[in-house]
Amino acid sequence: MYLLITSLILISIVLTARVASKWRLPLVVIALGVGILFGSDVLGLIYFDNPKMAKTLADFALVFVLFIGGFGTKKEILKTVLRPSMVLASLGVIFTALITAVALYLIFDYSFKYALIIGCIISSTDAAAVFSILRTRPISHKLTSLLEIESATNDPMAILLTTMAIQFATANIDHPFEVGFFLLWQFFGGIGIGLLIGKIGVLLFQRVKILDRGYFYIYLVSMILLSFGVADVLKASGMISAFFAGFLMGNSGIPYKKTLESFLEAVQTIANVGIFVILGLLVFPKEFGSVWKEGLVLFLILSFIARPLTVWVCTIFDKFKNGEKVLLSWCGLRGSVPIVLATYPAAAAIPGSREIFNIIFFAVALSMLIQGNTISRIASWLKLTVKPKPKPNQAMELVTLHSSDLELCEIAIDDDDYEGSVFVSALSLPKGTTITMINRSDKIIAPYGSTEIFPGDILYVLVNSKNIENVTAEILSRFTQKKIS
Repeated sequence: MYLLITSLILISIVLTARVASKWRLPLVVIALGVGILFGSDVLGLIYFDNPKMAKTLADFALVFVLFIGGFGTKKEILKTVLRPSMVLASLGVIFTALITAVALYLIFDYSFKYALIIGCIISSTDAAAVFSILRTRPISHKLTSLLEIESATNDPMAILLTTMAIQFATANIDHPFEVGFFLLWQFFGGIGIGLLIGKIGVLLFQRVKILDRGYFYIYLVSMILLSFGVADVLKASGMISAFFAGFLMGNSGIPYKKTLESFLEAVQTIANVGIFVILGLLVFPKEFGSVWKEGLVLFLILSFIARPLTVWVCTIFDKFKNGEKVLLSWCGLRGSVPIVLATYPAAAAIPGSREIFNIIFFAVALSMLIQGNTISRIASWLKLTVKPKPKPNQAMELVTLHSSDLELCEIAIDDDDYEGSVFVSALSLPKGTTITMINRSDKIIAPYGSTEIFPGDILYVLVNSKNIENVTAEILSRFTQKKIS
């Protein structure tokens, strides 16, 4: 029976996405809505009221999301955004929690302990929501990477603050020195373990590269689980470890890289869907009637007071323009982690814990629905969008089991920027450089000297790695650059 319902849930997600395609609803929003639809309060096909199981399943899926996010983060971009992202992931979470708690305390008739618990729970941005939404939006790569790294590394601080707030409410506070050491180890231990596991993963890849590529998928999944498992055993952050293990492997030369990227993209989609369907099943919408005002106010406080103030303070020494700070503020998406943390008060028998969960869930749903759906418009209005790289239906990949200086690179002739044409024979390419394939409107062309190259074409060029920039410049220089009107 459950297999049948699961299939109906997945089919519903796909059909909903097709119907709602013109509104560009984020996948995680659709998955969350379908989970609510099939849950206890609407169709009633699945009764699910087990926060601990929800947390376990969501954490398992989140490990894959974070590893894959790290795998796709380029080291050149990481260097430029690591410091501000780590400040937002640490001090930023504290500022957000305190500002939110004080605002709730002043607006509502809450005790400060109660308001502080809510502020701490919803203080972190969510990796699953950020990765899912931002990677489908044409936003500045620098800002996207900053937000992704922040969301991947701010969970330990939010978890620690939530735990401390609950201990404060129950008069059971640990020694502050131990708390500080634990937090430092969570951050830096997670980064170190992740980089170590990633390095080991790359070295072992050289040992297994002679196997059939199907084994690579098994191996990659094992490294994802290992990166989390080792850190978890050593009491460091498994989430941070998974991200940095993926980062190191994604920036290393491993065979079948494009094939693995396609595999990871599919896994990431499945993981995101799984997280938000589970969380959708966990909620009881009929209970929103008594907390929707509080949830709305919480969303407004986060979006227009706490997050903007936090971004402005934490980036005061960084060279971000005002428009970039506005977008960073608006992209503080909340998602699965705050919802999972909202189950902690119930486990600690905090009075009003069900109300806390519903308030958090309502605010998170508003964050994904409103912020998630307007990010592209805000970025466009602030002129912080980039043209998305064309994704042809066909691609080529250089697979070599031995060390080589050759790389197969893609060179896209952007028809928005260039006009004219050039024959392959007219190009002055370095010795040993070969244009192996041309993709033109998803049609494959095997090039000869007499083949003419046009704007809009995507060239796959086999070239020595040291000549990539020169070859790209030579090809593009043969076209006329369009004037900007």
